Amino acid sequence: MRVYVDADIVIWHLRRMSPATELLRALEQTPDNELWMSAIQRSEVLFFMRAGEETTTMRVLRRFKTHPVTEEIIDLAATYFRRSNPSHGIDENDAILAATVALTGGKVVTQNTRHFPMADIVVERGWD
Repeated sequence: MRVYVDADIVIWHLRRMSPATELLRALEQTPDNELWMSAIQRSEVLFFMRAGEETTTMRVLRRFKTHPVTEEIIDLAATYFRRSNPSHGIDENDAILAATVALTGGKVVTQNTRHFPMADIVVERGWD
């Protein structure tokens, strides 16, 4: 199964938050899971990378397959965004991730479940 990990989880892992690290480890060890992210989430991780995190960040990102952002994804993301912003606080990046999952299958794992009210995708909270 494709497991699209939201940027927040990866960033928390890079900041050494143990629940994020434990979650990624568990996701990787689950048979049939494939770790994915949208190109947009990859950009978020890279844009918020701190000085000194370059090597570690690139090593972590190699654990993921990255899905490109296509015209079809953007078109669906725009629909999601108009439908759910500002009521759920989603931004363009959330909408693009949701559209990517809707069109490719799998699920989203995030700490920001409120940002993914779309009924046609599976969303799981990383940890409580």
